[in-house]
Amino acid sequence: MKVEQISVFLENRAGRLKEVTRILAEANINIRALSLADTSDFGILRLIVTDQDKAKKALKENGFTVGKTNVVAVEVDDKPGGLNRILTILGDAGVNVEYMYAFVQQSGKNAVLIFRFDRTDEAIEILQKNNIKILSGEELYKL
Repeated sequence: MKVEQISVFLENRAGRLKEVTRILAEANINIRALSLADTSDFGILRLIVTDQDKAKKALKENGFTVGKTNVVAVEVDDKPGGLNRILTILGDAGVNVEYMYAFVQQSGKNAVLIFRFDRTDEAIEILQKNNIKILSGEELYKL
């Protein structure tokens, strides 16, 4: 139940994010989720898109450095304590969250949490044993 995420390294200057979104739009690739982190010199744009291979190819052809990683998408009730429950389960099992980002489609329904773990397979097993809904890539792209 892993989802492929692409990571794009961006120089920290005006217009680079716009360029990525233009390239993806022209390739008819939809962004389902994203996270942008920056330092003084560069940024890392993490994306869940509808076609990772096509996106990676289009971005590389336009001079961007792109990588792929596996992440886990978890669905949780959009209510106080939802994230804490997941983090408690993982923390009690000694699984480290390297980074995460989240989005909500409709307030009061479900939130989707995108996780990168230090031990992904173990994290998936623990989440499944605790009846936490893990989304496949196909489910995530349809949201």
